[in-house]
Amino acid sequence: MSRAIHGTLFFLGLLAVWQLAVMSGRWSPVLLPGPYSVGEYLWGAATDGTLSEACIVTMRRLLIGYGIGLLLGLPLGMLTSTSQFFQDTLGSLALGMQTLPSVCWIPLALLWFGQTETAMLFVVVMGTLWSVLIATDTGARSISPIYARAARTMGSEGLHQWTRVIIPASLPYLISGMKQGWAFAWRSLMAAEIYVTILTGFGLGHLLHYGRELSAMDQVIGIMLVIVVIGLAADKLLFSPWERFLHRRWGTGLLQG
Repeated sequence: MSRAIHGTLFFLGLLAVWQLAVMSGRWSPVLLPGPYSVGEYLWGAATDGTLSEACIVTMRRLLIGYGIGLLLGLPLGMLTSTSQFFQDTLGSLALGMQTLPSVCWIPLALLWFGQTETAMLFVVVMGTLWSVLIATDTGARSISPIYARAARTMGSEGLHQWTRVIIPASLPYLISGMKQGWAFAWRSLMAAEIYVTILTGFGLGHLLHYGRELSAMDQVIGIMLVIVVIGLAADKLLFSPWERFLHRRWGTGLLQG
């Protein structure tokens, strides 16, 4: 039986358990709407354009903030790996910041930038930056010194050594850090959209927040499902191809058909 069939059967089983829980009558339909009610909301939101517009707004913010986090995290991670001084200072700061929940950045972002897009992007960048920095530093430090010495023997120095030796050899760590940074960016953006209300666009987090305010649990659960689906799609389209390539190229891990 293929992996796709296994996954389909598993999620159909979860759907059946959900429907049975609703039919048991132990929970009010207001608190736990059934799959049909959630599907009805999603269909209505999709047909009137609310859902697609919210997805576009959220993905735009996510990609911009995530991209900025990558552009900052990669060079800073490389810098951290170059000496013990940067490891003890910038590396320690990154470890501390990574443990800070994303929602803690929101009051600071509001005070600095107000109810603006910049405040949201700031929270997303802070959620992405530290994971990427730590992964880059770990990857560069995990490379065997033999590679660097061999590269220097053949005349590779400075930027050439980084781009042709260190970064390619540390790609498994970089991809893992980018994947983790993507997850943190998602969480950061959802927290920002829930607490920051701006008129430049209502994203999925805003729909989640308004569903809670209106006690519309079909909306809350529906938006949560959309977020999960987008996250799974991003993993399959963005990171899984890179991970499969690295498994084949370096022979790390086992691939299952």
